[in-house]
Order: sequence, then C-alpha cells, then structure tokens
Amino acid sequence: MSVLPASSREWHLVARPHGWPVPSDFALRETPVTEPAEGRILVRNLHFSVDPYMRGRMNDVKSYIPPFKLDHPMDGGAVGEVIASNAEGFAVGDHVLHGLGWREYADVPAQHATKVDPSLAPLSAYLGVLGMTGLTAYAGLFEVASFKEGDAVFVSGAAGAVGSQVGQMARLKGASRVIGSAGSDEKVKFLVEELGFDAAFNYKNGPVKDQLREAAPDGIDVYFDNVGGDHLEAAISSLNVHGRATICGMIAQYNDTEPVPGPRNMAMIIGKRLRLQGVLVGDHYGLQNQFVQEVGGWLASGELKHRETFVEGIENGVDAFLGLLRGDNTGKMIVSATR
Repeated sequence: MSVLPASSREWHLVARPHGWPVPSDFALRETPVTEPAEGRILVRNLHFSVDPYMRGRMNDVKSYIPPFKLDHPMDGGAVGEVIASNAEGFAVGDHVLHGLGWREYADVPAQHATKVDPSLAPLSAYLGVLGMTGLTAYAGLFEVASFKEGDAVFVSGAAGAVGSQVGQMARLKGASRVIGSAGSDEKVKFLVEELGFDAAFNYKNGPVKDQLREAAPDGIDVYFDNVGGDHLEAAISSLNVHGRATICGMIAQYNDTEPVPGPRNMAMIIGKRLRLQGVLVGDHYGLQNQFVQEVGGWLASGELKHRETFVEGIENGVDAFLGLLRGDNTGKMIVSATR
C-alpha cells in the first residue's frame, strides 16, 4: 500500500436551501483518510460533476433519487485514480468512474466503480459527453422523443451539457432544422458557428414564443426541454401535429419558492395529439453499449464537439454549482478536485 494522505476535504450540505442556494448552506470539512476495507478501493478524485438535478436533492422531499443528508458529504459523478485497493480487479494507478464526488478522496465499494481508459478520451469526458449527460441526450432524443430523419428539433438550454449534445445528435441523424435557445449572445454564436445549429436565439432578448416562431416558421416536430416555463409554453405553440417533447429538466423553476403555473396553452396538446414524456437516464442504461459505440465514433471523427467549463479546486465546488444554476457554463460544468 502507498502512503495515504492524512485527510480529505469534502462538501457537506448543512442547511436546506429556501429558493436560491447560498454559500452558507454548505460547509467544506476535513475527514480522516484510512486504508480501504475488503472489497473497497480508495480513489483520488481528479474531477467531479455538478449538475442541475442536484438542486432537487437539496430539498427534503421524496423523489426518484434520495435527498442529500444534512451534515453528510454530498455525492455525484466523479473520475479519479486508485491510490489503494483491497478489491480484486482493481490496482493502484487504475482510473475509475464512480458516484462519490464532492470530495478529494473517495472510499468506494468496488462494485460501484467502473474502469475508464484515459487513452480513449480525456477523463473528464466520462462525466459528460461519454457519461450520464451524453446518455441522457442520446436516450431522450432517440428513444423518448422517437426522433426520425427530417424532424425539426428545438432544444432549450442548448449550450449546456445535455442540450449541446442533443442538437448535434439531431443534426448528425438528419434533422431538417435544429434550433436552440441560450442565455447569452456569446452562447448563441457558439451554437450556430461551432456546433452547427441552423438557428439559435437569446431568450433574454424577447418573448421565447416570438423568437421560436421566427426561428422555426414551419413549426417543430421535437422539443427537448431543459428549462420549462415559458420555453415549454412556446414549444407547445410551435409543435406540429403528433409532435413529441422530452421533458429532461426545468431549471427555470428549480429555485422557485411558490408553485409555478403550468403553460397556459395545454389545450393545444389535445388537438395536436402531442406527446410529452419525462426522461430519467437510469431507465435507459440498456442503450449504453450502442451509445458509447456511436457517440465514441462521432467524437473520434470530429463530427461531435463538446465543450467543458472547468472550475479548479475543490474549495470552489459550491461556486461552480451556483454558477451552473446561473448559466455561467458552456457545456459540462466540472470541478477539478486536486490540490
């Protein structure tokens, strides 16, 4: 066994946010590091993920994933290097993907760790384009929204980790038109000039409904929703008969303290025979091999681009998460945890 560090810094949730989280809801604490028990490995986290769904886990409500516990380390996707192993099949120096992020060193049950190859892709890619966010985009577009060649596709939050992949995947599979919304003129330019979207708009520059109608005068067939609110209402107005919407996230209302009224045009769902369906990536792991093969090929050929926004230092983990909620990131938001 190698010499282990004496302690590990880890982020704890210490108060449940009311509305927007604030730094005082979190605490960076030190805990001792010990040799892993039988069947476990000790991992030095190199990168961990911060994601919008984590905001929901800060509330003490029953959901599809348990809430974070107060005064316990938070968790989430991470990649790192094995520095001590007491588990068959894992050796010091191996690189692994696991679910104990938000900390410098993770004591991981071996059955919950997956080896990854840094020679095939940068380690951070396994948290994004080749990881949970990439599979969410892939499953949400092709399986949930039943995308077919010739569909016109609108993606909200299109410069984010999931949205940026959805738009490119649709284009690569023969969409007739791909439209995205984002929160800055810089992101709009990125979507059109770098990712190949046919059109994009800054939702802060005017009513979403009007901007979408201008960008998609013939309507849309698929809407991939990362935002909710006025974007969903606008999409319902623009969806063609038998249109499909994948409801992936509603970041616009994650921090609301009062109930939010639904779209005011829900009656259109009837006449247009629309299908609105939620997506959770955990339902679609059966697509994993197909996803890695196809998306890995697009990455290798350069047909699929991905952007990452890095925040250096675990001490800046909460700042990265709060920045994500504000839309500071382009592509996947990642914290590099090493000191």
